[in-house]
Amino acid sequence: MLAIEHLSASIDQKKILHDISFSFAAGKTYAILGPNGSGKSTLSSAIMGHPNLVLSRASKILWNEKNIKNLSPDKRAALGISMTFQNPLALAGVSARDLLRLALEKKYDVIVLYQKIQVAAKALHIKEELLSRSLNDGFSGGEKKKLEALQIALLEPRFVLFDEIDTGVDVDALKAITLFLKQSLPKESTLVFITHSAKLLKYMRPDHVLVMKEGRLIATGDQELAARIERSGFESLSS
Repeated sequence: MLAIEHLSASIDQKKILHDISFSFAAGKTYAILGPNGSGKSTLSSAIMGHPNLVLSRASKILWNEKNIKNLSPDKRAALGISMTFQNPLALAGVSARDLLRLALEKKYDVIVLYQKIQVAAKALHIKEELLSRSLNDGFSGGEKKKLEALQIALLEPRFVLFDEIDTGVDVDALKAITLFLKQSLPKESTLVFITHSAKLLKYMRPDHVLVMKEGRLIATGDQELAARIERSGFESLSS
């Protein structure tokens, strides 16, 4: 599926990521944990091809064994690589329905698409009025994250990075979002949840856990690793 090899990245000549290598398998769920400032979001931005990041010559981002390091973000998205944001932007004059219709008009008949939107909105307990309002304009944190989950489910990407999906979301909404995503996305989709809190893992039950600190990948494991961090904190791991 997707692999990173010797990934090092800098912003404004300041090195943020240091020689990270890891392979993500199709159909698996991953959690990337780490304290604030550990490089988690920078890693996801590097995978998506953020233009402000400068990758080292040795860095590789492999998609089905092909190096996509130099592909633009839109071309990576066309491959099926997607990302949600910690603070989704508001789009004045563009509703969730409008956005999904533009993105999926070649895949679905409009009536079928709107039916799918209604079913997903009901599963996520999204109010009908939010589907027609300007996207994220005045929405609460939970409403924004639910609408992102709805969009991702209908777009059906093959590889999804969820950046701090638990930020500004209460426990009930978090449970609903994680359950919905795991049930709605294709079984072959790879889900990567990025968070600084091990509590999220109770609901998403990842197959693999990665821990970052100071721009380095310092540990990998399963849910037991996450439980250890929740008990003893990131300080219990050596970098």
